[in-house]
Amino acid sequence: MDPVLLVASIMVSATPILLAAIGEMVVEKSGVLNLGVEGMMITGAVMGFAIAVTTGSPVLGFLGAAVASAVLSLSFGLLTQYLLSNQVATGLGLTLVGLGLSALIGSNYEGQRAPSLAKLDIPGLGDIPVLGPMVFAHDFVVYLSLALVAAVWAFLKYTRAGLILRAVGEDHESAHALGYKVVRVRMLAIAFGGACAGLGGAYVSLVRVPQWTEGMTAGAGWIALAIVVFASWRPLGVLIGAYLFGGVTVIQLNLQAAGTTVPVELLSMSPYLITIIVLVIISARGAQGAPGSLGRPFHAAS
Repeated sequence: MDPVLLVASIMVSATPILLAAIGEMVVEKSGVLNLGVEGMMITGAVMGFAIAVTTGSPVLGFLGAAVASAVLSLSFGLLTQYLLSNQVATGLGLTLVGLGLSALIGSNYEGQRAPSLAKLDIPGLGDIPVLGPMVFAHDFVVYLSLALVAAVWAFLKYTRAGLILRAVGEDHESAHALGYKVVRVRMLAIAFGGACAGLGGAYVSLVRVPQWTEGMTAGAGWIALAIVVFASWRPLGVLIGAYLFGGVTVIQLNLQAAGTTVPVELLSMSPYLITIIVLVIISARGAQGAPGSLGRPFHAAS
């Protein structure tokens, strides 16, 4: 296994999970539990692919995927924040809607290939031996995902808006008493989470596997949800969890290609199993509690 190619492949494999997980972390920090990440990812995958194939521009595909999944997530927000429906049931329904909608739209695009997304040419950095092709020879979405992790960390830690979002997530009644618009804050967080999930889904269909296949996200949204919880709602933990999952995924695929004697079924389940085990250990050693209002409906009259 070429270590340069291995690290580069891990960065590509981890990107969709990282995008979905960092978006969901912001949603949960606001006190909302959205289990529809898988549905938003697969919607982003099909919409991104459809727009990219139609326009010939993968960048427009990513933008369209982000918008489509954000709109879908706002339907979840409307139901849970204004009509006060159950967040768990509504999130599961969102996943089913996304899977069905993607199958319907994607049936017209099966067998087609997406236009390729160009790699960023970073002068000087890309020519560094070993490190250049390993880290500095990727498309812009890989770097965008890393930048989002840093931006979310800084936003939550150092900005007033981030403090308000965390306050809403910890105790929405107290935040409301202080005059903060709880529902508005949560709707913005939900839209951001949807857009990130859409970008992650589009990365699967436009870069990782540049073609449309029904159900191609293959549970990535559920892994993103698990990573957020076991990372104790911390951006760095989300980053570690996503790259751990991406690394194990790449290694097991290489082992399958090498014809190892380990059963294929065991190799296929290993990324999910190892990621959850490691994150449970990390969480147990330095766990922070969940946001106090997570999953609880907000009644403005309270």
